[in-house]
Amino acid sequence: MTAQTNLPKLTRHADEFLAFLCLLLASCLPALSQSITAANAPHGAPHDPQTDTAFDHFYNMDYDRATQEFEKIVEKHPNDPFAVNHLLTSVLMHDLYDTGAMNTGDYANDSFIGRTPRPTDTKIKDRIKELVRHAEALEEQQLKANPKDVNALYCRGVTRAQFSVYTGLVERAWFSALRNAVGARHDHEHVLELDPDYVDAKMVVGTHNYVIGRLPWSVKVAAALAGLSGSSEKGLDYLREVAKSDGENSVDAKVVLTLFLRREHQYDEAIGYMNDLSAKYPRNHLFLTEVANLQRASGRLQEAEATYRKVWQNGREGKYGTLHYELAAWGLGELLRSEKNLAGAAAAYDLVNEAPNPDPDILQKANLAAGEMYDLLDKRELAMKKYQTVLAGNANTGPADQARRYIREAYRE
Repeated sequence: MTAQTNLPKLTRHADEFLAFLCLLLASCLPALSQSITAANAPHGAPHDPQTDTAFDHFYNMDYDRATQEFEKIVEKHPNDPFAVNHLLTSVLMHDLYDTGAMNTGDYANDSFIGRTPRPTDTKIKDRIKELVRHAEALEEQQLKANPKDVNALYCRGVTRAQFSVYTGLVERAWFSALRNAVGARHDHEHVLELDPDYVDAKMVVGTHNYVIGRLPWSVKVAAALAGLSGSSEKGLDYLREVAKSDGENSVDAKVVLTLFLRREHQYDEAIGYMNDLSAKYPRNHLFLTEVANLQRASGRLQEAEATYRKVWQNGREGKYGTLHYELAAWGLGELLRSEKNLAGAAAAYDLVNEAPNPDPDILQKANLAAGEMYDLLDKRELAMKKYQTVLAGNANTGPADQARRYIREAYRE
């Protein structure tokens, strides 16, 4: 499950290295389904119409139905590594969503390094590992028969990319994650050497080029000594090529581009991609919420407020089912707080409590922030209730520590 590379010199720059690796893994979150195009193009396995239905459920965040569809496809094609990778993608992404690792806004800067997602159930971990083993066994069998089989090389790169995300974001095994990420890149670079028109392979290669190209100089030198190099311009060009390919992989490229373009402050292009995806997959609240995040980041505060409220209203009308659309209320609260609209911010943070089955981490942060607003408004009794609510959740978190401090002494900016 691993690919070897020389890593020790990167440990001299541990903090910067972790920032690089987390960004690399985060950028792979939406790109795990990249093998779908290969199943629908001249490359890859024969097209199965069920794949379209399964991925429509997948991109609309109906992971249970998507997983069921992919399981049926694997039953029909048990020796197809594309099919196994599809199923692996759905299982892994469902878990990352359930454990709170799917908010791309967390990766817009490097503050996420110390953030630990909620633990994954042991049975899900075992299933992910078994699917990885199954896919790799099929890929290695095909490569043993033909080392230049571009489809098998491509599939192995996809499997390695997925396992790197799993080992990094679930197991927090950073060096194992990096070895698999580098292995994925090498596989897809080999694919492009054998077949330059295999556009799907440019997803991983483009992602690595951008991330490594944006490393601080000291880490970039260490990465070069470990055999890693990259150009941010080349990375963006590759990803734009995939985004414009009109294949279903273009969805993934647009999401990855949005993450990178936000860091580059190129908001117009990023908003365009998210608007396209929001229109195509209206049940995926993350796309429209990301539009609001980008509008806020670019200073279009009135537009952002309207978009956050639209997401919230869509959720209240049942358009997102029980998905965690409370991210929009959190974003709205942050926007109003930045405008010094303390009462409006408190009301927005309070909305998180009204969402069905809200994400516990978002809920705890929102209650803490609401308490802070009430303290600033000199509504100490309301603030104390909010801090007690924070402590009633997980009492061993950063927000809980802050709540205990504010119970002793009122919050002040």
